[in-house]
Amino acid sequence: MILRPGDRAPELTLPDHLGSVITLTEAAPRAALVLAFVPFAFSPICGDELAALDGWQERMRQGSHAVDVVVVSTDSKYTLAAWARQAGTDVSLVSDFWPHGEAARAFGAFDEIHGVAERAVFVISPEGTIVYGRQVARTETRDFSEDFAAARSSL
Repeated sequence: MILRPGDRAPELTLPDHLGSVITLTEAAPRAALVLAFVPFAFSPICGDELAALDGWQERMRQGSHAVDVVVVSTDSKYTLAAWARQAGTDVSLVSDFWPHGEAARAFGAFDEIHGVAERAVFVISPEGTIVYGRQVARTETRDFSEDFAAARSSL
C-alpha cells in the first residue's frame, strides 16, 4: 500500500549517481524533500520529468525555499550516472537497484510484475513526515507544480 500524508518516511540509505550515499533522515532536517520515483532511466517520459524536476529545483534554489529533489530508480548507479551526464542535471539520482526495489517497496510504489518503481512522488517535511504523495500511470508525464506547492507549504 502506498504511504499517505501523516506517515513517517521510511529510513533509507541508497547510493547516488556520484558514488555517494544518501540517507533520507540526513536530508530531511535541511529541507523539504521531493522524492520522485521513476521506472526507467533514458525513457522519454522519465527524461521529460527529470528536466522538469531539474527546472523546479533550480527555481527553488533561487528563491527562499529550502527544497531538495531526489529521483529514485531501480537502475544501477552507473546507468544513473550516464543518464545524469546526458541530461546535464543537478538533481540527485539514487539507485534502488539492490536489494532490488527496496525503497520503492517501502513507499508502496513498486510494480512486482515488471520489477520497476511506479511513477510516484512524495513530499517529505524537514521532520521526516510525508505531507503529500501521489501516483500516476506509468504512461503519464507528471506536472510537479502541486508537489512543489506542497513542499513550500511544509516549510
